[in-house]
Amino acid sequence: MIEKKLYLEGLDCPNCAAKIENEVKKLAKIENARVNFLTKTLLYESKENKAEELKKIEKIVKKIEPNISIREIIEEKENSEEDEENDNKKRIIYLSIGGIIFATAFFIELPWLRFLLFLIAYFISGWRVLIGFLKNFVKGNLFDEKFLMSVATIGAFTIGQFAEAVAVMLFYETGEFFQDLAVDNSKKSIKSLLDLRPDYANVMRNGKILNVPAKEIKIGEIVLIKPGERVPFDGVIVKGQTSVDTSTLTGESIPRFLEEGDEILSGFVNLEGTISIRVKRELSESTISRILKLVEESAAKKSKTEKFITQFAKYYTPIVVFSAIILAIIPPLFDNFSFSTWIYRALIFLVISCPCALVLSLPLTYFAGIGKSSKEGILVKGGNYMEALKKIQTVIFDKTGTLTEGIFEVSKVEPQNGFKKEDVLKIAASAEIYSDHPIALSIKKAYGKETNEKLIDEHREILGHGVYAKVKGKEIIVGNEKLMKKYGIEIPKIDFPGTIVYVVLDGYLVGYIGISDRIKSEAVEAIEKLRKLGVKKIVMLTGDNSKIAERVAKGLELDEYWAELLPDEKVKKFENIKEGLTAFVGDGINDAPILSRADVGISMGGLGSDAAIESSDVVIMDDNLLKIPRAIIISKKTSKIAWQNVALVLAVKILFLILGALGFISMWGAIFADVGVALLAVFNSIRILIKDF
Repeated sequence: MIEKKLYLEGLDCPNCAAKIENEVKKLAKIENARVNFLTKTLLYESKENKAEELKKIEKIVKKIEPNISIREIIEEKENSEEDEENDNKKRIIYLSIGGIIFATAFFIELPWLRFLLFLIAYFISGWRVLIGFLKNFVKGNLFDEKFLMSVATIGAFTIGQFAEAVAVMLFYETGEFFQDLAVDNSKKSIKSLLDLRPDYANVMRNGKILNVPAKEIKIGEIVLIKPGERVPFDGVIVKGQTSVDTSTLTGESIPRFLEEGDEILSGFVNLEGTISIRVKRELSESTISRILKLVEESAAKKSKTEKFITQFAKYYTPIVVFSAIILAIIPPLFDNFSFSTWIYRALIFLVISCPCALVLSLPLTYFAGIGKSSKEGILVKGGNYMEALKKIQTVIFDKTGTLTEGIFEVSKVEPQNGFKKEDVLKIAASAEIYSDHPIALSIKKAYGKETNEKLIDEHREILGHGVYAKVKGKEIIVGNEKLMKKYGIEIPKIDFPGTIVYVVLDGYLVGYIGISDRIKSEAVEAIEKLRKLGVKKIVMLTGDNSKIAERVAKGLELDEYWAELLPDEKVKKFENIKEGLTAFVGDGINDAPILSRADVGISMGGLGSDAAIESSDVVIMDDNLLKIPRAIIISKKTSKIAWQNVALVLAVKILFLILGALGFISMWGAIFADVGVALLAVFNSIRILIKDF
């Protein structure tokens, strides 16, 4: 299956977006279809012929919303945004002319001329709604907001309420315009948190520095970045040194020092010296581009609350429409046949019943929560995960690289049988010459000298145990207690809170090396905050030995720990101990099997870690454990605001429906109950971005 993306130009109705998604999902050869109303995109997976699938999708889209045009997303999105700006200007002109004619009509005394001016104002301000209604009506697609507004205003004309009919259409379209602007501005503010890719960059070509479009620069080219400029590409510094602001990716304000040979990522800001970097990835594949793409697509992964509201709206609107019909027909039979009064009240019912405020406010709220998290260096891949974070009851941690630094250091060297400390390190480093295991690297670093590869006669690694080598004809064994038993080497009992590596030369114990891994400085505080946020059980799984695991577990006051687990045992143990909604926290690809099984997989991604970004549901971009409770706090706040919007919209609509049926609300009040409450919900949603909590 290949994932594809279409741009739905002209999509301005969240309820229609939900209908399109439901219908496309029914197509036989299309899977995982999801419409992102905020970015106006349709994402899906398909093996079908492109022309055939586009034809089927277009047929569905046109049936539901005839004014939408479909574009494949390549480079066309920028042009479509320009088209939207032009469309906004046209809407302002039409609404202004319609408003002027509407106001003028009140000063005209001739009834026929006043009626004509009202009619002209009605068509000028509401032609978009009316055309959409007619197209939908012909195709049998009813119960959208265009149907509701058209029937309500045409009905108002038929009972002589000319001014109110025009006012409803004029203020509805004006409200929709401002609502669209509010949504567009909030989308831009969310995307601006991450969409920081420069359009141009200074590249070195043929001995000259040229300012060229960033998308034209290829892998391997040298790019010059001056102080104050944002890094456009992932790359390696080949000249110069500087401090960089990493806050775009990590949320941290402390600058990081980089020099020649260091990796640098797109989105960083160069603070001091001029540097030259060799491009490692093209613009479209850079870290900031991939993160932005994930943030945009995350809005398409809907939370349970969003799915519920979409289903609710599906039944809510028809119920209200049929209630309006009953309201227009039944009461007049018992009220001296005053049909015009009850028809007017029924029309108010129709105006109030539009569900867009409900369907719009929730995805925008979760998108804002995801944007807030991204700004702080927490990448949440969907509204479903954002919602799940607040309900987590059990957190299971990996140890190395997650709760601990993952940086092994030699902290003790104990020689035996007359050897010296330097002898122990030299012999061990010679045997570990070809190994890239973290323990081997720490031994070679502690020795600090070069070893001669030509002296190595034989070398083999013994998985999970250590290494065997022949150096200048002498046998060297370096490894753990299990390896010593395998070769029949007697070793003393050693009590050390870390990893013990024994060093043996020609059957004699040369000594042992103690290697330890530090607990992260913020780990204790992070665990305390998780407990305060309602996490009931905190567990650690590790492949390391029991003594080390016990030391870490006691130091962090964990509820349980399980040590000396092989990868498959780790998965089985996870399945046995998970309780309630469970999150697993690991350091990327090594923990991928468990990350995929957890309700929420959280990876300590590290800057630019491809494996972490791809394998988990939430990525902590700077490995800081305190970001986990912070993610839960943002999740709780996002969910709270989402339910505030639901309560606000439903309360206002139900109240106004009752008042409208009893005759206490006019068309003006009905417009507030529709467009006004939608705007309030939108503004409430974007509080997540601007308020610190």
